[in-house]
Formats: sequence, C-alpha cells, structure tokens
Amino acid sequence: MTAVAGLWVALGAAIGAPTRYLVDRALQRTHGTSFPWGTFTVNVAASLVLGVVLGGAAPSAVVSAVGTGFCGGLSTWSTLGYETVRLAEAGERTHSVLNVLMSTFAGLGAASLGLLIGAGAFGP
Repeated sequence: MTAVAGLWVALGAAIGAPTRYLVDRALQRTHGTSFPWGTFTVNVAASLVLGVVLGGAAPSAVVSAVGTGFCGGLSTWSTLGYETVRLAEAGERTHSVLNVLMSTFAGLGAASLGLLIGAGAFGP
C-alpha cells in the first residue's frame, strides 16, 4: 500500500465510523426491541456499497477511500458477534440466531446486488 492509498483509507474511515455510530444510535432509539437493528443496518449498507464499488471499474483511490476506508469504518462485524453473544446470554436465543442468519444472508445479498449495480452503472 502506498502512502497516498493509506490516506484515502484514513479519509474514508474518518467518515464511515462516525456514520456508523450516528446511524446505530438513531435506529436503536426508534424501536423498543433488543434486536440490534442499527448494527444490522450498517453492516448490510456497507456490504451493498462495497459491492457497488467493486462491481464497477472504480479507480484505485475510490476503492481505497470508499471500499476499504468508508465501508470498513461503517461496518462492524465484531459488534455483530458481541451483540449476538449478549442476546444469547440474556436468554434471547431466537434474536441471537436471527441476528447471525439475517446479517449473513442480507449482507451477502446486498453485496451481490451491489456487484450487479456497480457492473451495470460503472462497468466497462
């Protein structure tokens, strides 16, 4: 990785991480369930955006800033793991299992859709 690519990654992450926090807090306030909708939403959104970036013929600076930096800062698969364990420990096994299954399949589906969108909109 070049120094310039590292700066693009840092710039994207500087936008993605606060966006994750703000989206998560906003969504968690809107419902009364224990299901972590905020984390689910940012992970699926990051998967979709990453698919769009990688599906098209994006320049390396865009891949670094948006794909690696922004999507890496926006998504939080470690929080998915933490919240899944927390739900299981609280006896909410259905939500725990649904959190893993929904996040995995929705993330893969969003990434696949993003690849198609990227190829259609920005492909050669």
